[in-house]
Amino acid sequence: MKKVCENWRDALPAGIWGPQHFEEFAARAASVAAEVIRVKTIAEIPDVLSQLVQNVSAKKIVMTENRYVKAAGLIDLFKSMQIETYTSGPDIRAHCDTADLGLSAVEFGIAETGSVCQDAYAVEDRLVSTLPPIHAVFLNSNYILPSIESAVEVFSNVFERGYLSLITGPSRTADIERVLTIGVHGPSRFIIIAVDEEVAGGEA
Repeated sequence: MKKVCENWRDALPAGIWGPQHFEEFAARAASVAAEVIRVKTIAEIPDVLSQLVQNVSAKKIVMTENRYVKAAGLIDLFKSMQIETYTSGPDIRAHCDTADLGLSAVEFGIAETGSVCQDAYAVEDRLVSTLPPIHAVFLNSNYILPSIESAVEVFSNVFERGYLSLITGPSRTADIERVLTIGVHGPSRFIIIAVDEEVAGGEA
């Protein structure tokens, strides 16, 4: 799939990003109703996802293939659980609006706001992150920038064309009589699975 940047780790400014920002990031993310689950290794991911899909009674999942999906063997896991799983572009487009869970990867987090940055050049990433009622993402817990300003610096260095998303918690709006409503224009739950272990590949 198309990417704005092929290797986001190399795009992060040296000496600024790191795990020292994770606690602030997690707290800020929780304050805007994001759910943060931190694991040490890739080997823990299947248990986390198994519990999640069972808790929400998921029958259909759409997900973009990325290094986390491959390393954790999630396609085989979901097949063994008899869950409909779609990963190709045409299948994602056909099933995204009826899926129970969308699963994708993000490039880095921002401690100041609890946001995550997703390289959403590929339309499949945009569909997976907006149409299912639950969106879960993988994030390397070391790839945390301190501020929006530092994120904009990264964007200015790598962006030529494409589409980048900053996701801050689940979808919310208060444009009807100033009453806050969750999940009207997108997912009602946003789950960040933060992984301490570096996964080979460098790209999401």
